[in-house]
Amino acid sequence: MKARNGTESARPYEPEKNPAIRRLTAGAIKRRKGKTPFPIATAYDAPFGQFVEAAGIDVILVGDSVGNVVLGYDETTPVTTENIIYHSQAVARGTTRAHIMADMPFGSYQVSDEDALRAAIRFVKEGGACSVKLEGGRDQAQRIRAITAAGIPVVGHIGVTPQTAGLGPGFKMRTHRDRLIDDARSVEAAGAYAIVLEVVDFEISREITELLSIPTIGIGSGPHCDAQVLVLHDILGMYPHSPPFAKRYAEVGNIATAALTRFAQEVRDGVFPGVGERAGVKVL
Repeated sequence: MKARNGTESARPYEPEKNPAIRRLTAGAIKRRKGKTPFPIATAYDAPFGQFVEAAGIDVILVGDSVGNVVLGYDETTPVTTENIIYHSQAVARGTTRAHIMADMPFGSYQVSDEDALRAAIRFVKEGGACSVKLEGGRDQAQRIRAITAAGIPVVGHIGVTPQTAGLGPGFKMRTHRDRLIDDARSVEAAGAYAIVLEVVDFEISREITELLSIPTIGIGSGPHCDAQVLVLHDILGMYPHSPPFAKRYAEVGNIATAALTRFAQEVRDGVFPGVGERAGVKVL
């Protein structure tokens, strides 16, 4: 492949668009219930979608966390349907096999079943998503039924629900056992193929995981869930306000700042571009 300067450039993460390769299905994810715990990571663009898939992570969430870690909002509520479609499209273009979950942002499903279904269809047809995720337990069971009835797989989300966390106790750990179990059972009964448990008491998460026949996806909810999800920018150390439960596996933000600082200094010092940087550049 030609690089921008006309030279040959290696592209180790370029996905091969092989029509024989199919994306992981919701049914295949559901069948992972009770087996080896599996990882899920968020991604919001093509390059990081490639990196996540190359790491062997075959479930990617295009989360409304894009509002915090990419778009610069203080919360997720400003994120729009168009934002999620845009970023889902990018992740879809950068991957080949990963199952792409699209987060349904605040306002896209609360008003009516019709609005919820219309938005979910857009995420699949325009955004390239394989399934959608929405926040809420018993109160959103009817929305889940409406979307799944149209053939679109749905992931539920209970515990801390960031879109409406400000209406309750905020981001504190959820410990209301009976309410959480009722929510989890309602989501499963409505047809969801998996459910996110966010910042739920560890023992309650264990109990819910044992009760349900669908996989539980933990985030800040302890080690007993069937899967674990983290936000990409927390994993890589690219977001300064990571929650306490998020393990930072690298400090890419520091590495990026150091590289940019070096570039800036070389420009100021007249070091870059030097004679060596002309090599291989095609002169028009």
